[in-house]
Amino acid sequence: MTKRREYTAEYKAKIVIEVLREESTMSEIASREGINPKQLGNWKSEFLENAGRAFSRSRDEKAAFRQVEEMEHKERDYQAKVGQLTLEVDFLKSVYKKLNGHNWEDRPGVKR
Repeated sequence: MTKRREYTAEYKAKIVIEVLREESTMSEIASREGINPKQLGNWKSEFLENAGRAFSRSRDEKAAFRQVEEMEHKERDYQAKVGQLTLEVDFLKSVYKKLNGHNWEDRPGVKR
């Protein structure tokens, strides 16, 4: 049993653009590339149906993009806050040790 050939989106776009230039017929291009002319016609139709996406994003895509940006911004803020709090805790632990002569974790009455 032979395995079906898979073509990348870039390859399909290149071939369809060649078809749209009309320098060669669709049959000539299909024959040269070893593609069924019907398949090439399907690629062309799909390409033309989706051409508008290259110039605009849908509202949903824009909203999703904004949401991702906001979440990334919040994550950076949270990471900065965690870093700041870690430094403060480490500082307070060192001050506690200097004042009390032992580590915070070793204080009396603390069970581990």
